[in-house]
Amino acid sequence: MRTYISDIIPRIQKFSQKLDNLTLLTNQHWVVIDDIDKTKNVYIFRQNNELLISQNGKVEKAKWEYLGHNSLLIDRKEESYLFKHGFFDENILALKIDSKEEYAFLVNETKFDKELNSSINVIEFLNKKYIESSVKRSIQDQTGLSIDSYIDSNTIEIYQPPNHTIRKITERNPLFGTMTEQYLVEFEDGQKGEVFLENKDKTAYFKAKINGMWVKSKIFYSNIDLCIIALHKYLKTGEIYEVGFIGAYE
Repeated sequence: MRTYISDIIPRIQKFSQKLDNLTLLTNQHWVVIDDIDKTKNVYIFRQNNELLISQNGKVEKAKWEYLGHNSLLIDRKEESYLFKHGFFDENILALKIDSKEEYAFLVNETKFDKELNSSINVIEFLNKKYIESSVKRSIQDQTGLSIDSYIDSNTIEIYQPPNHTIRKITERNPLFGTMTEQYLVEFEDGQKGEVFLENKDKTAYFKAKINGMWVKSKIFYSNIDLCIIALHKYLKTGEIYEVGFIGAYE
């Protein structure tokens, strides 16, 4: 399964079902999200621990086992995989690769066929359902305004970039300062650039020349997912994306 780096999963785990909710796990057909290979792979977890993997209708029989401690073992003919709990609800199953900060996304087949058919769509769906709704409730509590009236007076553009791949380039750990991970992001429309993840607070930035300056600034966002969206908008339009924007620093 293709895996993705996503900052949003740890932030929404408090809303997640546990992996030991086997009724929810086994009552769905789960489609693996793969932004590169457009083959449709469906995982069917059966109650007898048999795992059916359908690839465009061709079925492979494998095994799965819940090991406790939020761990899931998938045993295929050639390889076995150990996953940890990432996030789980009736729509999305995010499995964390053991010992890595990467996730495989599986989507309820009814949702995949309608809307959740890419990693970007999955991230935006989770952000809207769990992060934005939590923020809206906080705004209402703090301001006394209804959620709808606040949104009407604070309209923000939602930007939809094309699908992308992401690959870690380097990891820098200076003697003094924050460890930073550098990633190359390549979009389907040919645009590409680099984003940097600060491990200490999970903020992320890309470098760009703004306001006519000759020196590149660091354009910071609240998480790497929004930073990637903002990177494409900047590459395509030269504009700064407002959602999640923290600030620009030299």
